[in-house]
Amino acid sequence: MIGTPAPSSPVVVWLDDDPDVQFAARLALAPLQAQVLTAGHPRELPALLAAHAVDVVVLDLNFSRGATDGAEGLACLSELLLADASVPVVVASAYGDVDRAVEAMRRGAVDFITKPWTEQRLLATLRAALRLRASHRQAADEGARLTMLTGAAERNESALLGDSAPMRKLRELLARAAPTDANVLLLGENGTGKELAARELHRLSRRAARPFVSIDVGALSASVIDSELFGHKRGAFTDARNDRIGRLQAAEGGTVFLDEIANLPLALQPKLLTVLEQRCVVPVGGNAATPIDVRVIAATNQPRQRLLDETAFRPDLLYRLNTIEIDLPPLRERRDDIVALALHYLRAYERKYGRPVKPLPEPVAAALRADPWPGNVRALRHAAERAVILNTGDAYGAEDFAVAGPAGGGPMLRASSAEHTPPQLPQAAPDSLNLEQAERQLIERALRRHQFNIALAARELGLSRGALYRRMEKHGL
Repeated sequence: MIGTPAPSSPVVVWLDDDPDVQFAARLALAPLQAQVLTAGHPRELPALLAAHAVDVVVLDLNFSRGATDGAEGLACLSELLLADASVPVVVASAYGDVDRAVEAMRRGAVDFITKPWTEQRLLATLRAALRLRASHRQAADEGARLTMLTGAAERNESALLGDSAPMRKLRELLARAAPTDANVLLLGENGTGKELAARELHRLSRRAARPFVSIDVGALSASVIDSELFGHKRGAFTDARNDRIGRLQAAEGGTVFLDEIANLPLALQPKLLTVLEQRCVVPVGGNAATPIDVRVIAATNQPRQRLLDETAFRPDLLYRLNTIEIDLPPLRERRDDIVALALHYLRAYERKYGRPVKPLPEPVAAALRADPWPGNVRALRHAAERAVILNTGDAYGAEDFAVAGPAGGGPMLRASSAEHTPPQLPQAAPDSLNLEQAERQLIERALRRHQFNIALAARELGLSRGALYRRMEKHGL
């Protein structure tokens, strides 16, 4: 372990049997300000995962003396992903080649590096993996990880919660579309569960045993998105020291989920269209096309009108993506589910934090049903976590969820459900120079002004989506 990391510093586990490599890794990762934990054998990994909230694992492929086939590392990769599929794994080996990289990424690794590495390439890879981890945490709509706590994943049940008429209709549409290979476009506001719907399509499809590769297009910078999607050849650009497959090829035989597809740069849209039409991928700097067999599911929180704007999105690409188009209902249109969802998250967070089970009185349940929930299920989940952490009484109150109480009072009054307009946030005092308070208020104001649309709020704040997500997590938003 190196230094004294910041309280919110990421945790990186590096598995390698060579102490010199471990030492070099700790030095090389210092710019990340991460807590770097090293181990010499895969058998040490379970204890590290149990003791720490691990963000990324870097895994060597060979541990036994003389081993060069990568079998040990691939076996460890499979066991790790079975234990916690949300932890990004970067595979490393001195004997790396493209075939082994393809196999590792097909089994669930997010990237592949070779030893010896260049510091710039290593840091870029780890930063991308950390961004992916942060994105997964923020995009866990409707508590996908909390569903694992209840055992739904083990029972192979749907993670889409709710029994209202809109949810029954949604599940019916997903069940009808899943067995086909038709491309699907999911439309819905932030927090409605688009990634969960995509995973449900994959779970019910004939590709369920193959990889599900999620790509947050909005979280990738324009400079790397081409390489991330399609891969690159050695020498294609600065620091392209090895061949690397893209996410589309890594999902061979499975499903690719393109989240925030409306943010795909216009210059790259023809290339994606060609992939969808010809089912072949040409990496950056390459000439030969590689056939791929993947199903594409795309999603966006942008209004349909934006997709019809030819200056922002190609009509021919839209027609390829929306063979089947499914709208996900916002929480205000499925109020019958609100109390059941709240209780689900309360029970889950009570278990997570070791808190006693407390009742949800009917007046409080009525206040939750009446709230407009502009952030949808994600906002409800965060409100439930807040309630579990802050409540000190024998039952939950409306103030614990920061919603208006039964008589119309409360710490944060919201607009009526009929209007769905964001509330006016209190302004910082004119003489306040507290930067933390001012930053939080600005972020809250931007989020509510844009109905919790992360892309629009980030643009107004002059931030990237990833930077806004990190600040939201910092301020508990």
